[in-house]
Amino acid sequence: MPLSEDVEPYFKREVLPHAADTWTWIDHDKTKVGYEIPFNRHFYVFKPPRPLAEIDAELKGVADQILNMIGGLMK
Repeated sequence: MPLSEDVEPYFKREVLPHAADTWTWIDHDKTKVGYEIPFNRHFYVFKPPRPLAEIDAELKGVADQILNMIGGLMK
């Protein structure tokens, strides 16, 4: 819907002919002016997670580094 047009004439012209009872659904206290751009819907590209074995190996490496650092503090 163009921002330059008022909601009521647009709604009466474009929506009411197809769904006559929808005018009662509008809560005018909650209406806003503006647009929503759903970036995820348009720009998100799914990237599958890494294999579990690779993640486990990385976690084990980090845990070993932490244990070595703690061991260095005890000396």
